[in-house]
Parts: sequence; structure tokens; C-alpha cells
Amino acid sequence: MSNPQPQSTGTKRYNLEFFFELSPDFMCIAGYDGYFKKINAAVIDILGYTEQELFEKPIIDFIHPEDRELTRAKRNMLFESSILTQFENRYLHKNGSIVWLQWSSIAIKTEELVYAIAKNITAKKTIELQRDSLLQNLSEVNRELKVFNYNTSHDLRSPLSNLIALHQLIDSKKIEDAELAEYIELLKMATENLNQIICTTMDEWIRRDKDSIKIKKIYFDEALKQTCASIQQLLNQDDVTLQTDFDEAPFVFFSPEYLHSIFLNLITNSVKYAKPNLPAVITIRSKIEKDKIVLIYADNGKGIDLKQAEGRIFKLHQRFQESSSNSKGIGLYLIHNHINSLGGTISVQSEPDQGTTFIIEFKNPS
Repeated sequence: MSNPQPQSTGTKRYNLEFFFELSPDFMCIAGYDGYFKKINAAVIDILGYTEQELFEKPIIDFIHPEDRELTRAKRNMLFESSILTQFENRYLHKNGSIVWLQWSSIAIKTEELVYAIAKNITAKKTIELQRDSLLQNLSEVNRELKVFNYNTSHDLRSPLSNLIALHQLIDSKKIEDAELAEYIELLKMATENLNQIICTTMDEWIRRDKDSIKIKKIYFDEALKQTCASIQQLLNQDDVTLQTDFDEAPFVFFSPEYLHSIFLNLITNSVKYAKPNLPAVITIRSKIEKDKIVLIYADNGKGIDLKQAEGRIFKLHQRFQESSSNSKGIGLYLIHNHINSLGGTISVQSEPDQGTTFIIEFKNPS
């Protein structure tokens, strides 16, 4: 059975001018020379210019300056493919306000004309931008709350650590008053319980962070430059020397935020615990070892007595230098958790006055 043929309209021609003029959407015909050739009334209403003003200037003059380069590129694509849909850009209203338009266009090469229709999506875009701004503000507030939580935990741990140390110095056997001895023991238990609660809470915050971690391909050199830029004044002031070698393993799949935190804490620690009158020299290199990426960070600072540290090197609120009274005591703890939460490992090699070396092994991406 043959396909039905459309009924002939004979010589009758339909006048489509009414659709063009009455449409609430932005409708136009533009030349390959970049000027409007025909526009409907909606164009004048949407942009606020007179018909003469719209014909006198090239179309690009009405487009937001930040969108002109992209629009030129899309225009060239339209000339090649003949059809362009779902393209969004910003125009400038005569009063200076921004008008968002979403375009569907077709190019007729034989006529060197572009037939286009655009929807005014300014209201939609305004809502989207407001939403994005709110989300960004919420993200910043969450970040600040997280920092506040970490610092608050540290501030609570300071007196708790002192209380725990005092309890260890008290010999309850020498206290003759039984009631006083009982009170001291109860106070000791309460202090240790509060200390445990704070540690557990910190671990829970880090565990929750893991659920929102985004893993990306990160180049060590770029990540380090970004970190150094944020503390450039400190590096210049203390005449810090950074030596790097990332040739063997230039990148890693990891969290950008975590890697920034790792570099930031390691470098600031090296500056803080540099030897007196000896500027910090930091060497950072990466290598491939057993199909894993290994980052080796070393400095020439005061070093750590690992025997005295007794496995406490990555514990919360630990200090290993006499001059560390201003230390937060959470830097190495956070580094350890950043790495371990993503399946990696970190170890340390150090001796007093011999500097410190951290060896970070990153987990292979699955």
C-alpha cells in the first residue's frame, strides 16, 4: 500500500506574517553579515530598543560583552551545521539590565540568512542564579562551621589534656581523706569520658565528610602552586626554599580539598618548626612504587623524637616541640584522616635536629 499523499493546496499560499508579528517570542532573520534583517515586535519589547536602533548596529553590540566570544563561536558552528538549538546567552536591555535568551536557529547558506527564535528565560535564570548563590553561601557556612567545630574541639582539649596530666601526677594512695580521694577519682573519670566524646565526635565529622568527597585527577605541581599562593607572604617572610620533582608521577586521583589541606599543614609546620636562624628547606617529590603513587615530603627542621612520641604522632592535639605552645595540635591528625579516609597510608621518619620526612602512599583509583 502506497503512502497517502498530502492534499494539494493548489496555488493558494498562506500568509505567515501573523505568526511572526504576534508571537510573544523573540523572532528574527539575520544576515551572514551580522545585522538584523527582520525582527518582530517582541524583539523591541524584550530589548527596549527601537526598530531603527536594532537595524543600525551589528547584533554583537547588543550582546553582553562576556558572552560575545562564545556567541561568535556558536555562530560559526551554526554556519557549518546549519542548525543550532538550546543555546543560551545574555543580551543587554537598553536600560542596562541583562536579558537571558535561549535560541533555536537555522542557517540557509544559499540565502546567507539565519532564521532564529529565542525564548526570554531571564526569570528562570534569575531563580537559578539565586539558588546557586544560596547553595554557595550554604557551602561556605558549612565549611566555616566545620572549621569552628575542629577549633572548638581543640580549645576544649587544651584544658582537658592539662586535667588528664594533673590526674596522672596525683597519687591517690597518698590521700588520707577517703571522700576526697573518691571525688578526685570521679573527676578523673568525667574528664576522660569527655575527652573520649570529643575524639569520637571529631572522627564522626570526618566520616561524614567522606560521603561528599569528590575524587579528581590532580597534578601535584598545580596543587602545590595554589597552596603556596595562599601563604606566599609567609614563605617570603621566612625565606622558605621549595624543591620539587614530580616528573616520575606528575598526578594523582585524590580530593583537591584534601590535598590542599595536606600541603598547607605540612608546609606551615615546616616553617613553624624550622631551626633557629636556618630558613626552612622543603623537598617534595613523587614516584611510582608497586603501581602506587608515593609522595615524599622532607624538611630540614627541628625534627621529632619518635621514641618520645610513642605512636602519638597522628593523634589529636599532640605537641612534640617545646616551642609549640601556640600549636593547634590538629594538623597532623587531619592529614592522617584525609589520607586514611581515602584508603592511603602515611608514615614518618624523623630524629631530633635531623628534619622530618613524611611518606604518603595514595590508594589506586578503582
